[in-house]
Amino acid sequence: MIRTLWLRIFVTGFALWLATVAVTAWTGNSNLVPTVVLFGSFLVPVTFVVWAYGRGRSPGVTVELLFQAFVVGGVLGVLGASLLESWLLRPSILMYVLVGLIEEGVKLAALIVVTRYMTRRFTRDGLVLGATVGFGFAAFESAGYAFNALFTASGLSLSQLVETEVLRGILTPVGHGLWTAIAGGALFAARGRLTGPVLLTYLGVSLLHALWDSMSAIAIAITLVLTGRRWQFELLRIGRVPDVTQWQVHVYTVLNWAGLLVISLVALLWLRTIAVSSRREREILSQ
Repeated sequence: MIRTLWLRIFVTGFALWLATVAVTAWTGNSNLVPTVVLFGSFLVPVTFVVWAYGRGRSPGVTVELLFQAFVVGGVLGVLGASLLESWLLRPSILMYVLVGLIEEGVKLAALIVVTRYMTRRFTRDGLVLGATVGFGFAAFESAGYAFNALFTASGLSLSQLVETEVLRGILTPVGHGLWTAIAGGALFAARGRLTGPVLLTYLGVSLLHALWDSMSAIAIAITLVLTGRRWQFELLRIGRVPDVTQWQVHVYTVLNWAGLLVISLVALLWLRTIAVSSRREREILSQ
C-alpha cells in the first residue's frame, strides 16, 4: 500500500491544484492565491518524500522523523542559506560556487541537527532523510519564488505564478532533494562523522549545485564562442548588450537544457552507486 501511496498523493494533489488555479482564474479571488502557492510548491517534494520512504523503509526512519526532516530541516536550511548568502555573497565569478557551498552546507547541517538522536545509522536511512531535508528546502524555496513571480509591473500575474511552479516542479526531483540525498548517504555511511569522504561528497554536490545554477551563463558563453559575430563582441567590449539572432536563441536553449540533463545524470548515477552500496551493507548486517 505504501509503495503506491505516492501516486495517489500526486494525482489527488495535482487535481486539487488544477482546480484551485481554475477557480482563482475564473473568480479573480486573490484569497485563493496562497492555496495555489502552497499546493504547487509542496506537491512534488512531498510526493517524492513518500516515494523514497516507501522504497527504503527502515525501523529507524519514522513518520515523525520524516516530518521533522522535511519541515524543521527545510526551514533551518532556508533560513541559514538566506542569512549566510546575505552576509557573504557579492557579485563575482565565484558567486555560484559560494551559493552551492552555502546551501549544501546548511542542508547537511540541518540533517545533522534533526537526526542527532538516532542511535543506529544506515546508508539507506541517510539517503531517505537527506532527500527529505532537501525536498523540504526545495518546497519552501519554491514557495518564495512563486510568491515573487506573482507580482509584476502591471499587477498580479497568476500565469507567471503557475509557470514558475510548473517549471520548478519539473526540475525539483533532480535538484535539492537529489543533492542532499547523496550527502546524507555519505554522512550515514560514515555513521554521522564528518570524515574525509563526507567532506569530499559535500564539495562534489556543491559543485553540481553551482554548475546547475550557472548553466544559463555557461550556455550563453558557449553560444557566443560558437556563433558570435564580430559586431556582437565589439558591443560587449564597450559594455553594451548586443541583440541576438534566432539561431543563437535555439543554440542557447539546446546547450542550457543539455547541460542540466548531464548534471542530473551525473547526480543520479552517483546516487545509484550509493544505493547499491547500501543494499550490500544491509545484506552484510543481516547475515
